[in-house]
Order: sequence, then structure tokens, then C-alpha cells
Amino acid sequence: MAKKGDYFGLPWIVSVILAIIPVTAWVCGWLTRFSEGKIVAGLIRLIFGFTIVWIIDLILMIVSKHILRILPC
Repeated sequence: MAKKGDYFGLPWIVSVILAIIPVTAWVCGWLTRFSEGKIVAGLIRLIFGFTIVWIIDLILMIVSKHILRILPC
């Protein structure tokens, strides 16, 4: 069975492919955070998603199989 990734419970490899493409990483990033109830993290991804947040998410998705999780709000 495929390992679960961080985007909506999709398989890890699908989540990595989505994280590589900037637009889908941006959309999936803020949708995931808003659906988890993390409003502040969702707003940060919505505003700064195409900058360093995208690069950090991509690296973390490949290495640890999860996107950045720093804000519990």
C-alpha cells in the first residue's frame, strides 16, 4: 500500500508531484490548512505561498513526507 502524503490523504508520490508544481502546492497548501482549522497558517500560505514557503514545503514533503507545520492556530 502507498504511504499517505499530506495533501488530503493522497499517496505520498502524488503529494510530491502536487508540491513540485507551484500553483497546485499553493492551492493545496492553503486548502489543507483551512480544512484543518488552522486559519493563521492558511492565511500565511495564501499570502506567501509562492515564496520561501513553497520551497520549504517541497523539501519537507520529499524528506519527511509532511508539509510545514509550525503554527497550531
